[in-house]
Amino acid sequence: MANSNKKKGLFYRFLDFVEKTGNKLPHPFNLFVILTLTVVLVSVVLSAMEIQAKHPSKDEIIMAKSLLSKEGLRYMVLNVTKNFVNFKPLGLVLTIMLGIGMVEQTGLMSAFMRKFIMGMPEKLIIAAIFLIGICGNVASGSSIIIVPPIAGAIFYGIKKNPLVGVAAGYAATCAGFTANLIIVGTDALLAGITEEAAKIVDPSLSISPAINYYFMIASTIVLTIAGVWVTSFIEKRVGKYSPKEGVRIEDDVTTEITKEEEKGLKSAGIATIVYWVLIGISLIPESSPFRSDTGGLIPSPFLKGIVTFLFLWFLTMGIAYGVTSGKIKKGADIPTMMGNIISSLGGYIVLTFIIAQFVSYFNWTNVGLILAVSAGKLLNAINFTGLPMIICIILFSSFVNLFIGSGSSKWALLAPVFVPMFMMLGYSPAFAQVSYRIGDSMTNSITPLFPYFPIMLGFLKKYDPDAGVGTVMSMTVPYSLVFGIVWIIQLVIWYFLKLPLGPGATIF
Repeated sequence: MANSNKKKGLFYRFLDFVEKTGNKLPHPFNLFVILTLTVVLVSVVLSAMEIQAKHPSKDEIIMAKSLLSKEGLRYMVLNVTKNFVNFKPLGLVLTIMLGIGMVEQTGLMSAFMRKFIMGMPEKLIIAAIFLIGICGNVASGSSIIIVPPIAGAIFYGIKKNPLVGVAAGYAATCAGFTANLIIVGTDALLAGITEEAAKIVDPSLSISPAINYYFMIASTIVLTIAGVWVTSFIEKRVGKYSPKEGVRIEDDVTTEITKEEEKGLKSAGIATIVYWVLIGISLIPESSPFRSDTGGLIPSPFLKGIVTFLFLWFLTMGIAYGVTSGKIKKGADIPTMMGNIISSLGGYIVLTFIIAQFVSYFNWTNVGLILAVSAGKLLNAINFTGLPMIICIILFSSFVNLFIGSGSSKWALLAPVFVPMFMMLGYSPAFAQVSYRIGDSMTNSITPLFPYFPIMLGFLKKYDPDAGVGTVMSMTVPYSLVFGIVWIIQLVIWYFLKLPLGPGATIF
């Protein structure tokens, strides 16, 4: 064992450490139980020490409050249900996932991905893989199961190295997981947590799921270009594919589009055009109920209620596709499909219950605000603000991502400190969120604790039975590094040009 460790490079030894350490961490639910109990104990200590801080937006002094005091015990007993039900991300995610569930359950998402990639000229195949892979997070983790094997099969069919194709598909769906051309469930989930954290400083704040939309549209294009460049580099390094002796490539990946699927896609496309044209018409009058009272669109009920409009759009597309393709044969199939997607979210709902208590306790005790104020003062005192601090936050988020795979868990853990701290330093909650999103995504494809890592290895073994963790790393590390560098450069450009991150969402 000692000899084998010596043969391993520093990076692989580090990954071994990540895997062993990560496997020792408790389940996210149990982790937040521990963190919640920690908040209780910390609140008792800080309250006994009479720790206080000046509220950043009000002319008042805030004191740490103990959860084991008479008032605190009453708060915990009386607000368990309220904390859970009123936790903003829960309702947002369940609503939008009901719509996305129709798109996924009817097979629309899978058919669209195959149609988009297969319909591209050979020169644009790699770009198509990255574009559809990055945007595939509309179907959550499903894209990670769909895109890599399709990419491998396409590469094999056009005489390119299928191992590179699988790696490209995996990198696209993982390393670019948080970017997209449309607003999806990830936006709603993170925005809900961001709003809960921002209310520690300003209870009147309302955060839209669209706060990072402009930045993420640009990110999708930038990462697609970067992905094409990295793939060409890896192709040259890996070389041509020669199947090993005894390896038979079975064509078990469905890339063709059936006539039923073709009809369904056309129906979904028509439904999409009609839907958004009607929405656009409804927004034209200045007296539109979806405009603000002054007739503006930023901010407006349309943006605040974007999750509702997206839910109805996904539902409309899914039903149109399902009915035409024959996947929906009777009216009862619709609620059944919607119920299936909610059933798959059972783990998320259970996790949300304890996260809601954690965030609520953090807020009520003033522990989060006191930590944020203290951190902000410290950073100002040592003059560690601006871009150096932002880049460190990104790198810290990417490091934490190596050990904790769940994006919502990490943001629920970090947001109560990061968001108020950013606000102390003059930055917006939207900027705190986008900084986290970059760090959270860039190391997805290289962490062995990512749930889809073993699946990726299985895809590679189809073409190379000897493929191992080293094979995965050698092909995914370049994507992770380049995506990280490119994304940080994009953020720096946004920072200096003071570009909006989304509708009505600025950096400062």
